[in-house]
Amino acid sequence: MSDLLAPAMFGGLVLAVLSGFPVAFALAAVAATFGLIGAAAGHFDVTFLQIMILRMDSVFANDNLLAVPMLILMGMLMERTGIAEDMFVALNRLFGRLPGGLAYTTVLVGAVLSAITGFVSASVVALGLIALPVMLRAGYDPRLASGVVTASATLAQVIPPSLVLIVLAEQLEVSLADIYRGALLPSAILVGGYMAYVFLAVRGRPERAPPAAPASGEEGPAVRPWLDASVAAGVPLVIVLTVLAAIYLGVAAPTEGGAVGVTATLLFGLARRRLTLTGLRQAMEVTANLTSGLIFLLLGASFFILVFRGLDGQAWVDGLLSSLPAGALGFVVALNLLVFFLAFFIEFFEIAFIVLPLVVPVARQLGIDMIWLTVLLAINLQTSFMHPPLGLAILNLRTVAPKALNTITLYRGALPFLAIQALVVALLVAAPAIVLKRTPAMADPVRSFESQLPPPPLLIEEL
Repeated sequence: MSDLLAPAMFGGLVLAVLSGFPVAFALAAVAATFGLIGAAAGHFDVTFLQIMILRMDSVFANDNLLAVPMLILMGMLMERTGIAEDMFVALNRLFGRLPGGLAYTTVLVGAVLSAITGFVSASVVALGLIALPVMLRAGYDPRLASGVVTASATLAQVIPPSLVLIVLAEQLEVSLADIYRGALLPSAILVGGYMAYVFLAVRGRPERAPPAAPASGEEGPAVRPWLDASVAAGVPLVIVLTVLAAIYLGVAAPTEGGAVGVTATLLFGLARRRLTLTGLRQAMEVTANLTSGLIFLLLGASFFILVFRGLDGQAWVDGLLSSLPAGALGFVVALNLLVFFLAFFIEFFEIAFIVLPLVVPVARQLGIDMIWLTVLLAINLQTSFMHPPLGLAILNLRTVAPKALNTITLYRGALPFLAIQALVVALLVAAPAIVLKRTPAMADPVRSFESQLPPPPLLIEEL
């Protein structure tokens, strides 16, 4: 019976999540149920639960997680100061008259907005309200327009300072500054891939993205659009780059860097006279809701993992994953396929808090570079926001898109960009030096299973 409790516990969690029960409470309920069953059967030591107190303390004292509310608040404040709208208008004056110019503008604004908000839902709603109506009025193919908006918004997954990277850095126990460095070039490749697709799509069928007609009053000196674009995009970029530079150089911890970003954003909003008390209160309320939900989910996941390991679930997972063919490379491929398909049904945070803690010990035993694996998983998890049936970015866009734009059109528009993301994942597997910034000879994130297999750590050390 003891060998069946861990698999049954995992299956019970899947059923609870698919039933629509709130994930944070489903985790705790399943853990409590199987903990009682295991204790009654003599297969679970109740004193094991004392470690949960230490886990709760580590959650609230973690520097990386303390940065989360700061970065969310910075993004919400930026959203309420009209920064995205100003950037889109200014960049549209530069590129809007080119075939596909509005799509290029949307990708660039999405990249900057993603760096500011660090949260996909906020980026999707902002771009959906600002860019999508303009492209549709200009005669853009609805599939291309919606796909560009969705894909550009999901860049918040991988462009630092991303909340996703913070959570992954915590779950995989790696340096956040190293993760930020490793994610920069893959992020640039994704942006370049999106723009390249727009270029090819427009070149083959120009009617899909016709040039936008100039608005009245835009006929001015040629230097003016460049100046407006520099000011509109330059100020928020300076704020974000200042935060990142402070973290990279070790001048500030992630929490302090986030506080610097919030302070700069407040001053920016006050200087532009766009930050009102109502907007400030709304930003703080959204930040509190998102942060509290994240904390409840993390605590529920911690309780689940604790009971699961107490029932020898980690040994069951290790046995499944370490026996895969092709050693460490087979493990990486299998893990990415698992994450990709799980994302059809559950969201990023559930995957990060439930699945990854179970596979990290195996990855370390196989000698896999954790920085490379973290960035690889971040880009893979980016697909979870775009593919059916529960692509969160598409569902968020559905709430602000015109009613004439049906959900099937949104999914069809996202598919080419989903393929681009999958290609980037394959590229990072084939060329890990893109993340590690080393020569190919030095970048060997997947070492052979036989050459480096340290003894498994004690259970108390894993917890």
